[in-house]
Amino acid sequence: MLASEAAMTKSYLTTSTGSKAKVHRRKHAIPVIKHIAKDNDQEKQEVLTKPIELSRVIHFLEDPLAATLKERQIFALKKVVKRCQKGFLLKELADVFKILYICAEKSKDHPEYTSVLCDLLKICRLPFLKEKTSDEVTYAQTVKESFSQMGFLMRVPNAEVRNQICHSIISVYSSVTSKHSVDGLHPTSLGYRVQLLEQSGLAETLVLSMALLENQPAVKLQVLQTLQMLSSSSDVNCSLILKAQGAQQICFHMNEPDPSGQVLFRSSEILWNLLERGCKEEVTAQLSNMDCIMALKEAFLHQLLNGFRHYDFQLRNDLLVITTLIAENPKSPLIESLFAKQLILFVTFPELKSHNPLVRNLKLSYNNEDFEMKRLLLNLVVVMSKDLSALQLFKEGHVVLALLHLVKPTAAPPEGQSGPRNWTPVQQEELQLQALATLATVAPLMLDDYMICQGNTCLLLLLEWCTERDAYFGQGHSFHGTGGRGSKKAQMRYCVRLLRSMASLGNEAINQDLFDQGAISQLLGNDRRHLPFWNITAIMDIYILIPNASFTKYLCFSIILSTTFPVIIMQMEGSPEEEDIITLEIKADIQLILSALCENNPHRKELFGSEGVEMTVHFLKMSTEKFYSGLGHNKLILSTVDCVWSCIVGCYTTEDVFLEKEGIFLLLDLLHSSPRNMQNVVLGTLLELCDNPKTMSHILAWRGQKSLTTPGLLLQLWRQEEAELGVSRDLYGRISDPKKPILCYYQEEDDSQVSLPANRPSAAVMDVSENLRSKIYSVFCKLGFEALPGLSTEDYITLSIVTRYLDFKVGEVWDEISKELSLEGVRPVTPDEEALDTIAKMTEDTARRVITQQSSMLEQRDKEDVSEEKRMYTEISSNWKQQELTAQSWEHFVAKTSNYKILKETKEHQERSIDSSRPKSKHKETIFHPTQIHGLQITNFCGRLMTVESTPAHLTGGPLANTELALERVPIQGGALRKLPTATEDPEYFNTVSVK
Repeated sequence: MLASEAAMTKSYLTTSTGSKAKVHRRKHAIPVIKHIAKDNDQEKQEVLTKPIELSRVIHFLEDPLAATLKERQIFALKKVVKRCQKGFLLKELADVFKILYICAEKSKDHPEYTSVLCDLLKICRLPFLKEKTSDEVTYAQTVKESFSQMGFLMRVPNAEVRNQICHSIISVYSSVTSKHSVDGLHPTSLGYRVQLLEQSGLAETLVLSMALLENQPAVKLQVLQTLQMLSSSSDVNCSLILKAQGAQQICFHMNEPDPSGQVLFRSSEILWNLLERGCKEEVTAQLSNMDCIMALKEAFLHQLLNGFRHYDFQLRNDLLVITTLIAENPKSPLIESLFAKQLILFVTFPELKSHNPLVRNLKLSYNNEDFEMKRLLLNLVVVMSKDLSALQLFKEGHVVLALLHLVKPTAAPPEGQSGPRNWTPVQQEELQLQALATLATVAPLMLDDYMICQGNTCLLLLLEWCTERDAYFGQGHSFHGTGGRGSKKAQMRYCVRLLRSMASLGNEAINQDLFDQGAISQLLGNDRRHLPFWNITAIMDIYILIPNASFTKYLCFSIILSTTFPVIIMQMEGSPEEEDIITLEIKADIQLILSALCENNPHRKELFGSEGVEMTVHFLKMSTEKFYSGLGHNKLILSTVDCVWSCIVGCYTTEDVFLEKEGIFLLLDLLHSSPRNMQNVVLGTLLELCDNPKTMSHILAWRGQKSLTTPGLLLQLWRQEEAELGVSRDLYGRISDPKKPILCYYQEEDDSQVSLPANRPSAAVMDVSENLRSKIYSVFCKLGFEALPGLSTEDYITLSIVTRYLDFKVGEVWDEISKELSLEGVRPVTPDEEALDTIAKMTEDTARRVITQQSSMLEQRDKEDVSEEKRMYTEISSNWKQQELTAQSWEHFVAKTSNYKILKETKEHQERSIDSSRPKSKHKETIFHPTQIHGLQITNFCGRLMTVESTPAHLTGGPLANTELALERVPIQGGALRKLPTATEDPEYFNTVSVK
């Protein structure tokens, strides 16, 4: 028998497995058996020395005739294990995994094959070997299928086999590839193995295999560890795990009994990895069912109430983060499972005392992990506030009251005394800031609780504390504490932001409460004494706890009003610190609070007073260069304009103060230099101020750059607006299409064939509110359309369009009505149809008249240009003529000085001129005065020098007086003024006449 088995084994190991393979059976007689048995040892030795071929092993294992040769098969498999101790070749990988598959099938009936199967799986931990570099590409598909088959081997019920599979998968990510070759073979790279493992879908197979591990907790833990490894390193593996509903399956089994205590940890880590690397929405959707919520609830409560190690605290916080992410899904049954109610109870602990068994014996150690849990619970409140059904739980749990307790500043214990164990100052600061940020989200949704807890009072007292100078030193380490190191700026920022959120709701009860408690005085009042810090804290405690409308509350309220608060915004403006984003945000929020309080309330606008006007004027003087600083100056200037609109406009007292401070000039300067998106608000504010009769003189008196006037500025803005809107105009700014005089491009695009619903305004109506043209027209209605200063012809052309803006807009609306009727298939009655046609024709005729008027303006301008050109030409010609006459005078002067004959002719011409000027006939009664006077010496030249030595007495009416009178005329010589000498003239050039 032994001889026959040895012969058959040799036959299978030495014969080819091809199609021509044959099974050789020996037909010798019985006496030959001894000879066969003798050759058995020799054949074994041959097998040990020859390299084994995997294909023959596969044939040997699959041959039905060898089914009973179990020991020989195991012997052959062990030879394969020994041969591949250094790793499997890529080209043999298909045969190896076929052998693994055969062993897995045989292990069902013969457990002896299990040990060989485990040995082969151990070798899978080693990197696969390649003979050539191209083997990685050639056998990539084979490797991928091999990894997939490895996952399918999880169906083998043996725990050792499953553990070996998990270890082999983990080793793919953790094994270090050696760069040295072994017998000419090279290991494959880590990236190559990881990439093919991801593509094989092994992660999905492992998740599905967890259903087979109900009775093998140790194997399940190993699978979880493997899944943790796969999910932490690959987005593809996370997608595969989610495809197999892995998040849900893992959450279902996270609370199963586990002596090692690692199942919950591994499960939470896998869920974390799926949330970070996978699709967050898919993860939360899988976890948003009642079973998963209950499992998370059980795990969280167990860690919170029974955990005592640092590891337990961290795991508790991880579960809370996962719960918060689930709460973002509106379909999650967090409230239905009562988990939300329990979490809200922990939110208010330890600020509010409760007799609930969950917190009765709960004690916090106030370490970093407890502090982190408190922050996570506050963040959970913000997330849950998006679900309106959670607000009732907030109301029952007194969440607003607990948050206000966290907000109030804590007083340091007296020296020498240690207070109760509590958060550190740094932790208290962060919780205070986060509570303020949480209230900014929750308080607007719970107005009744906010008013019952006197939230306005608490915030105003906190704001007062923020303005005090004491030894408080903000750390500014947290996200909410950014920019607040060394000061209370972070607390002021979130306090003012919360007040802005409440005031902006437009709730009259809240705004009246803020006004009654002196919010305007606190933001804009006079400086007085300050309330001590410990008194502020005490008053906040009293105000929170005492019931509403009680005598004690009114007494406390009188204490608050007896203290007047500093001018916060101007105090910040006068601070030597440089402006930053936080400071500008606080200033803008304060202005928005004032706007919300004073809007539509004349009495509050009066209390805004001169201090508020001073504040707005100060910020209106801000340089326009800061608009683009990136720090928020643009928001500040917008809030200032809104403050002018809401707090000043509508109250003549504050309007007059604003006008006295030259506020109109500042608004016009801002309108001229502000960006395009800011001009609408500024112009709207100016329009509202035009209702005050005193405003007109200020508007007309304003002058901008290059003597620009207000009408010129408004018309310039009109042209810019039409250019941006694409209104059809010609080169000179005239109407180019009388049928569409002011139509915008988007109105033409919106001219669709679909009728608009009744609750949707048409394009013509929307155009009135969306651009500046209607506001500019309204301002001109206040200023008038005639006798406007500083306008050019181009401005008058634009003004002719502005004048008819209302007529054109009415025509547009009627045209839209006609189109709507046509689209709806409605034919108006004949009188209405005629009226529509008449309106359309009137609009077109009006546009044509405006075009004619504009053309006449251009013609008049051309005529003026021609006239001006002629005048300039005449002036230039006159100047040249004067220069020629000056040149001729100089030449004549030079000729007289150089030629006596010419000088004599000049003298004779002069005498003839004198004679011709004398009258020819004398009247009898006329008194003749001789031209020759006694004692007079006349010297004639180009100029005249007259010396009077004596004057007759009958002319002076007195005795003879010796007087010398010298009159000189300066001639024009050579185009320059020149004074001639009077005493040292050359006698050669003068003709002297002496009269005795």
